Amino acid sequence: MNGIRSLGNKIAILFFLITAAAFGVIYFWVVTQPESSLEERRLSDLGAVAGAFQSTVNGMRVENARDKDLEQQVRGLADITGSRLTLIDWKEEPEGRQLDKRGLELTVRADSGEGPAVPGAYSLAGRAVRSGKTQSGFGSFQGEDIGIVAQPIGPKKNPQWVAVYSRNFEEVAETVSFIRGRVLWACAAALLVALIGGWIVARRLARRVRRVERAANDVARGHFNREPLPVDSEDELGQLTRTFNAMQQQLREVDIARKEFIATASHELRTPIFSLAGFVELLQDEDLDEETRREFVDTMREQVERLQKLSVDLLDLSRLDSGSVELHTEEVDLAELTRSVVGEFRPALRDHRTELRLDVPEEGPLADCDRERVAQIMRILLDNALRHTPAGTDVTVSTHRENGSAEFTVADEGPGLPPGSRDKAFERFYTGDAARGAGLGLAIARELAERMDGKLVLDDRADNTAFVLRLPTNGSRS
Repeated sequence: MNGIRSLGNKIAILFFLITAAAFGVIYFWVVTQPESSLEERRLSDLGAVAGAFQSTVNGMRVENARDKDLEQQVRGLADITGSRLTLIDWKEEPEGRQLDKRGLELTVRADSGEGPAVPGAYSLAGRAVRSGKTQSGFGSFQGEDIGIVAQPIGPKKNPQWVAVYSRNFEEVAETVSFIRGRVLWACAAALLVALIGGWIVARRLARRVRRVERAANDVARGHFNREPLPVDSEDELGQLTRTFNAMQQQLREVDIARKEFIATASHELRTPIFSLAGFVELLQDEDLDEETRREFVDTMREQVERLQKLSVDLLDLSRLDSGSVELHTEEVDLAELTRSVVGEFRPALRDHRTELRLDVPEEGPLADCDRERVAQIMRILLDNALRHTPAGTDVTVSTHRENGSAEFTVADEGPGLPPGSRDKAFERFYTGDAARGAGLGLAIARELAERMDGKLVLDDRADNTAFVLRLPTNGSRS
């Protein structure tokens, strides 16, 4: 994605605008405000100078305006203070006024400078005479900004004359102009660095985001990368990448499980269906004798039962995977439930010529569980013991309490599991003998046990195979 819509370009431009706004504020405060502040400071310094030399000015002789000594004294003091010094005498006019100082006639007695007096000097001198206090202000002389301080000399209520100090602020303007130029160049350089740096950082961030985006598009199309995305930082994007890798791994596992489930389920369904189709064709042969026909029908009944069991198991797996299985926990007497479920298997035990030993107490142990789901697990374990053992194999069913848990055990004296099958016994669709089941029962039983905070384990000993269901009892739940 190019142009202004690119995330990298947007971040770079945003970074540039923020930097430009920050430097704009800096320029306003550093360049605009200091000019007036410097002038005020210089004017204040000029007033301080006037106060420092007030006693010196009071000692001057002002009897004659053309007195060369007075002129020399004024020029000498002007040189010391670094300003133009003008001595102004005053008197009231017109005649007859009673010293109200409203109309004043101001006369220059001595001046360290040449040419006309600084504009504003007379007005400030008049104000100083009337108020008896030092006055300050600004003026303009020959195109330059001037700072003026008028200091009354003599008695406070009736000063004899006024000393006017004036100093141009040309160096202030030059200083501000120098600062302004430097700040402008610095701002331009900083903005260029900010633009380039922001673009580089934004491109790196955008590249990392684009990498996650491409991987997400691959996942959306069903293509899962075998190698996880590199996590090259611990920031938010690094955490996002790590989370994406975990999500991709889970989705890949789910996709693999889904494909395996579909393939295996299709195979499990295809086998009995093809078998039934073959037997139907054979039954259409009119020359079959009654005994053979009966044998075919019995075999077809077994395949139909296998299909029925497989469909029920697939439905249970689907409900477990979707989380729609509802559990109703209550206190259940395992001994009573075991006797009830074992009673359902009396015909199957008789057909299998199996002697079942029942080792359960009169009452208990009591387990906190869902009664119907525990009965389903018991049926799966008993059916598994009869289906995968030779005829006549003895089976033992027992219940007892062990280490704070209620246990139900089904043990048979058959040949045991094939080598290497112990770790796969609870995997979906795994079976040591495909002709005798689809391999879903134990997977469903373990899932149901875990949903009830229990556990289904295999105790594969040398002389028998035992499946143990452990369920929590009252007070043992965490």
